[in-house]
Amino acid sequence: MLVVSASDELEQGRRAYEGRAWLEAVESLSRADAVAPLAPEDLELLATTTWMLGRDDEGIGILERAHHQYLERGETLRAVRAATWIGMNLAYRGAVGPASGWLGRAQRLLDQEPEESAEHGYLLIPVVFRHEAAAEFEAAAAVAGEAARIGERFGDRDLFAMALHAEGYMLVRSGRVREGLALLDESMVAVTTGELSPFVVGIVYCGVILACQEVFEVGRAREWTLALTEWVEQQRDLVAFTGRCLVHRAEILQLSGSWLDALEEARRAGRRFLETKNPAAGLARYREGEILRLQGAFDAAEEAYREASRLGWEPQPGLAQLRLAQGRGDAALAAIRRASAEISEPLKRAALLPAYVEIALAAGEIEEARTACRELEQIAEIYESLMLAAMTAHAGGAVALVEGDGPAALASLREAKRVWLELDAPYEVARTRGLVSRACSAVGDEDAAALELEVAREIFQQLGATPDLERLAVPKPTPETHGLSRREVEVLRLVAKGKSNREIAAELVISEHTVARHVQNIYAKLGVSSRAGATAFAFERDLV
Repeated sequence: MLVVSASDELEQGRRAYEGRAWLEAVESLSRADAVAPLAPEDLELLATTTWMLGRDDEGIGILERAHHQYLERGETLRAVRAATWIGMNLAYRGAVGPASGWLGRAQRLLDQEPEESAEHGYLLIPVVFRHEAAAEFEAAAAVAGEAARIGERFGDRDLFAMALHAEGYMLVRSGRVREGLALLDESMVAVTTGELSPFVVGIVYCGVILACQEVFEVGRAREWTLALTEWVEQQRDLVAFTGRCLVHRAEILQLSGSWLDALEEARRAGRRFLETKNPAAGLARYREGEILRLQGAFDAAEEAYREASRLGWEPQPGLAQLRLAQGRGDAALAAIRRASAEISEPLKRAALLPAYVEIALAAGEIEEARTACRELEQIAEIYESLMLAAMTAHAGGAVALVEGDGPAALASLREAKRVWLELDAPYEVARTRGLVSRACSAVGDEDAAALELEVAREIFQQLGATPDLERLAVPKPTPETHGLSRREVEVLRLVAKGKSNREIAAELVISEHTVARHVQNIYAKLGVSSRAGATAFAFERDLV
């Protein structure tokens, strides 16, 4: 029987660690530890390994042992760093009290040291998070910048990369987007050149991608999500960071039109988050709800939104958009108003405002939609990005269309379509082309309207966007319609359903003035003088 010594196990564990074979590393290091307690340096390796496997509690316990051993050896700075990592890990998981205790211990120990060290920089990272929680982004960026300078001064690459990416993120959130993105890109250089410890690599990857997505930097988010995916796939046992990675992939896949793949990634992320007790589990369920809503699986979408809420994630604006799709406009408007009143941070409002515009227009609340659109424009001026520009142009075009300004609507909507095409976002392209069709009809160009509508329907069909496809389904004019145009047939059908001009305007996203003009044209073509006569014609020809 082959007997493996503790030293052999230790060396095997170290090699496995270097090779990112996490399961093999944790097994070998644990066996070595069982024979002879590991030195604190090797305990740090074991703690990192357990964290990479998603076993956070175990990792904290191991790092506590390393902390005490460093104290016994009189290596105060190493003990401080271990205590700081314990505190930050606990804080991320929401264990505020224990986190505060460990960070306080680290600070007390560090205060006994006469000279500055890299550990001073590590202890600034939790200060960054505190400023962030208070929405003090400029202050957070300043503290992160100081931590980065300390990391650079002492040649601590992990500290430098973490602090630099935190500084970039905070600058982005404060509105200094170009400066922030430049720092985020720089922090990723250290990641991609293999200079960092594995746990820090995961932190920086996820932080940079989150920052790009929050500021609607789709191109960068795609690039770094692909890189993160490749990094994850190189580590077959990896559990940490994979949940967030899957959510990022789901979001990118959804935007690119790969809805089935996006749904699978969101569900995998949800399972992974629950396995690791990650507080972001609600995010995965929300993303699942978004895809299901677009597919028309309303019951399943509602359950996903409710589960997201139970897990602590705000299910708006998706749930409000679901209510609108279900024909519950009043509930949708009440929900979006409530969510808007509770959110103050500009970037989070930017994610909410396009839905607010859509829901307010559907409810006939034109001034409310106009106000939301103006706010979105103001945010887009500060946080420059192609996606924000497309969102703003789409919303502005929708408002102009309802206000009866066809030329202005066309200008905005064509710009939105151009940017959505550049961003490779087919669903948004189709939504915009649907509005372009209505704008063309409003200015009397029925041929262009028909062409735009045809392409929009084809895209919705390919995506499986059933609700949008049904919304665009209208009967084609026939000789029996007495020469009514496609838009006039739409108006006639709604008149026959008892809708008022205002309700028709909201449903078709056109102005009441335009509806009134269509109604008069219908009366003239059909030779009737009332809504009752027009309704009778519609029922006689099965147009309702």
